[in-house]
Amino acid sequence: MEWGEPMGQGWTQVWELLLALVLCSLIGVERELKQKSAGLRTHTLVGVGAALFLLVSKYGFTDVLAEGRIVLDPSRVAAQIVSGIGFIGGGLIFVRRDVVRGLTTAAVVWMSVAVGCACAAGLPVLALVVTAAHFLIVYGYPPLIRVLTRRSPGTTAVRVTYRDGEGVLRAVLELVTRSGYAVQHAVTERQELDREEEDEHGRLLVQARHLIDLRMRLLGPRSVNDLLSELAGQQGVVGVETGEIDDTSE
Repeated sequence: MEWGEPMGQGWTQVWELLLALVLCSLIGVERELKQKSAGLRTHTLVGVGAALFLLVSKYGFTDVLAEGRIVLDPSRVAAQIVSGIGFIGGGLIFVRRDVVRGLTTAAVVWMSVAVGCACAAGLPVLALVVTAAHFLIVYGYPPLIRVLTRRSPGTTAVRVTYRDGEGVLRAVLELVTRSGYAVQHAVTERQELDREEEDEHGRLLVQARHLIDLRMRLLGPRSVNDLLSELAGQQGVVGVETGEIDDTSE
């Protein structure tokens, strides 16, 4: 077997695949440490797979082209990588109420594919630069964004569950506005839960427990920790949770 450039099976191509393996593994380790849905194995596999697809696109049809009667576009297979990776990226993005998750991880998978393609295309310097840029973005940009947006208002989704009939809604809204937030949107949902108790004679009694699920979208200071603590301490409140609309730590 000839290990030369015309056949595309030389040590040059092996080195390109190994470089794609190393760089995409580094990107995957960062995602794995942050416990994201796509981690080390996913990023490494898509990067090396993209590199192999590009090598096949470049060298996989040399026997057909040798006949001299067929002309092929070597970029056609490689071009399908960009659209094909969209299926994986789409599976990583999900929406929970008003919160979108997985956008950054999907973008990183897309970048891993680009790094793998650059390695296979004989552009190792560009692949190294983009890998370094990935770490600059995911580690350097969040602190910079927090500094730049520290005083600018942000949108936050807050969910409060409280007991019905105790005047909690008015107290919650007063607390929210007093803390500097504007309620952009609010919706309530009634829940009924059965609660079992025993009377003084040991007989089992079943009482209905009415809860209200209040979901709000608030505009105000980005840090809502103090507000959440005060909401949780309100009489009649049984649960508080939040989800940031713009999550820079994905």
